[in-house]
Amino acid sequence: MGELSRIIKLDATDSTNQYLKDLLQTKNAVDSTVVVAKKQLRGRGQMGAVWESEDGKNLTFSVLKSFDLLHVEHQFNLNLMVSLAVCDVLNQFSLPDVRVKWPNDILSGSSKICGILIENILKGQLVQHSIIGIGLNVNQTSFDNLGNAASLKMISGRTFDLDELLQMILERIRIRFLNIQEKTVNQLLPEYEQYLFRKDKPSTFKDAEGAMFMGFIRGVSDTGKLVLELEDRVFQEFDLKEISLLY
Repeated sequence: MGELSRIIKLDATDSTNQYLKDLLQTKNAVDSTVVVAKKQLRGRGQMGAVWESEDGKNLTFSVLKSFDLLHVEHQFNLNLMVSLAVCDVLNQFSLPDVRVKWPNDILSGSSKICGILIENILKGQLVQHSIIGIGLNVNQTSFDNLGNAASLKMISGRTFDLDELLQMILERIRIRFLNIQEKTVNQLLPEYEQYLFRKDKPSTFKDAEGAMFMGFIRGVSDTGKLVLELEDRVFQEFDLKEISLLY
């Protein structure tokens, strides 16, 4: 994997993930290429959620990672590693109560400060490329339509240098990704689960039909599904399309 990142800075783009995908088609993207946008016109999160961001206040970027031998069955490693890399950096700033809201939101307390969207390009049973999109709320201080959103500045009271922060995150991603192809999800889960939001607390969920139910998050499976304990000690696994955790 490339040690040095090639950074492409854009004033505006629909989506940094899409920009990298298009770049891959032209064969102009090498491992660790990074695309940063001051303004994302169509930034999106998991399941089509819209990402709201003020120009020039936050970090919206995507990183390309290429692999030789990363098996599809271990692709949840990527979510684990990226989440942990972001947590590493936030902990350096002593942000309180850093948590991962499964699968890909990073919180401080119960406020969302970062969203991650990972899109993998497969070839047979292998992940050939991974496009890792990260939206981090940094210096923005008002979020009109997002009741549970916050930023590093709102929580810590300080203003951050976006370029410096980007370099810190890229370095932690680089370190976390060393030897990722040799690691199984199960080796990495314990550290991730320490950060899991609402683990072992009674929580309310909504299923795909909109029905609400109660359960306890007990962990994550090796395929990245959320493991819940329901009534009568019944354990069940859910994937992203089947369930959402209500705050």
